Amino acid sequence: MDNKATIWAIVPAAGIGTRMQADKPKQYLALGSGTVLSHSLQRLASHPAISGIIVALAEHDPWWPTIEQNYPCPIITTIGGSTRADSVLYGLQTLATQTEDAWALVHDAARPCLRHSDIDKMLSILLPHPVGGILGMPVSDTMKRVNVDGTIINTVSRDGLWRAATPQLFRATALQQALISAKEKGQQVTDEASAMELSGHQPLMVAGHADNIKITLPQDLALAEHYLQQQEKV
Repeated sequence: MDNKATIWAIVPAAGIGTRMQADKPKQYLALGSGTVLSHSLQRLASHPAISGIIVALAEHDPWWPTIEQNYPCPIITTIGGSTRADSVLYGLQTLATQTEDAWALVHDAARPCLRHSDIDKMLSILLPHPVGGILGMPVSDTMKRVNVDGTIINTVSRDGLWRAATPQLFRATALQQALISAKEKGQQVTDEASAMELSGHQPLMVAGHADNIKITLPQDLALAEHYLQQQEKV
């Protein structure tokens, strides 16, 4: 691992999470003794390699002031955008005012169960790499392609298929350039790796734990709380 590397986390948290059917964005829903977002931030802030965190918030976000602010590293907020890519881009622009030559560790606000061991693994593998990469899990289910009415068209081979997760770790300058390029060309990117791929880079995939779930549906909250409790016992 490059012990001299400067690593900042960027957390896009401007989304509203409509599938949760809740009265507030999913990142602010109660989870155990805190909220989804506070758990995610604590997992990042308590890792010794992370120098600071930039959180991209919706404009006039009324819930952020209710989040616990006592974290082991600096947390800076910025206004996010209408898409994840825009929020990450604004976060990177804010990061550029804080430090140069940093690595950006982008993590979903709604992934509160991230393990420090997975961050350690990413850093050891990716910091020496010329591009960077992402955390993910190999697909184990049988994959089907269907048409608009739900009819199965065919079975898709799962060989080489992985589920992309976060964190995603790239040099901040290169990622910023990739996101700007995709935006200018009208290319839709759903994660940071896809922006890097569109710019001709080949990121690495790093295997992570399956309990690093993204809270999307109401039942995910109970599962996340179960995982957090189990991790405390390890």
